Amino acid sequence: MTNDAPFLLDVTRLIWRRWKGRLPTGIDRVCLAYLRHFGSRSQAVVQHDRFRRILDWEASQRLFEILASPAHFRLKLPLGVFRHLLGLDCSGGHRLYLNIGHTGLDAPGFRDWVRTADVRPVYLVHDLIPITHPEYCRAGEAERHHGRMRTVLETAAGVIGNSQATLDELTYFAASEDLATPPSLAAWLGTDSLPFPKIIRVPERPTFVVIGTIEARKNHMMLLDIWSRLAARLGNQAPRLLIIGQRGWEADDVFAVLDGNRQLRSHVVELSHCSDEELARNLAEARALLFPSMVEGYGLPLVEALGMGVPVIASDLPVFREIGSNLPTYLSPTDSAAWEAAILEYARPDSEARAAQLGRIRDFQAPGWKGHFDAVEAWLPTLG
Repeated sequence: MTNDAPFLLDVTRLIWRRWKGRLPTGIDRVCLAYLRHFGSRSQAVVQHDRFRRILDWEASQRLFEILASPAHFRLKLPLGVFRHLLGLDCSGGHRLYLNIGHTGLDAPGFRDWVRTADVRPVYLVHDLIPITHPEYCRAGEAERHHGRMRTVLETAAGVIGNSQATLDELTYFAASEDLATPPSLAAWLGTDSLPFPKIIRVPERPTFVVIGTIEARKNHMMLLDIWSRLAARLGNQAPRLLIIGQRGWEADDVFAVLDGNRQLRSHVVELSHCSDEELARNLAEARALLFPSMVEGYGLPLVEALGMGVPVIASDLPVFREIGSNLPTYLSPTDSAAWEAAILEYARPDSEARAAQLGRIRDFQAPGWKGHFDAVEAWLPTLG
């Protein structure tokens, strides 16, 4: 195989995330899964501003190798790849171009490149949150995402949705824009099994875990309000909250409480960097995963927790119902009193609600990447 690999794989997002030293988000993990699955049959696509290049086979495989093993990434990348970016720009050859991370879809010239490079784009759409819930996003993100989704609708050979709920939102958006919906496939994301801890210790106090970037839509503020009430009322008998995730955006009120509320410091712990081993241990020792988001495109922490046999208290969202069925305890994300009552119930050593959920999730099987890619591989040849 030289420069006629069956697929073109856009790895721009992985490059800049590695370059900045950011820990992998849910979307990054999906991009890495596609790299593992399609890398050996792909050439790389790299974008920067108005620059787009299809790397040759040799440079692509070297880049994929570096991205899969990110140690010393900043040293390896210039030596292994940069010199190739100034060389041959390979032809698209009407091949399928996989863009998994919404990369560059609103950038100037992207649509022209799709046409002139002669590629057939397949996009994985993760969510339409900036369009449906702009109040939870950074300024200008709604307009940018509007442009991205119009690009998807107007240029795609096919669209993969991480859930049927996401594809439904895309269909509603297409109708509002008087655009057709391209051929689509709902394929739940796989979950890499967390390393189950050899020893599970029972914490001194009942502990709950919330996982994800700290941003407005994740609803951390409601949990902090609940814990403020519990700390004032119960003192050292209050349960403990472990917040696992990097700080994001539109959540200055949350950051102010985490940084300035001394009363909560013995009850709420923020863990911004967490290995898979630490994550698994913290989940295994928790009374439940709390997932109070106002809106989500998917919900990897929900699947990870259920896969480890850990109960989940989650917002009553369509996508959570889709992937979690009737297993978690579902509550309105705006009903603080109900969340407080559920937390106190699950904190009890003889909690009937928790025991009932443990029974429901005993046989849960987390979606795997094999199932995801089996569905994708069977669908791709149907695209024109």
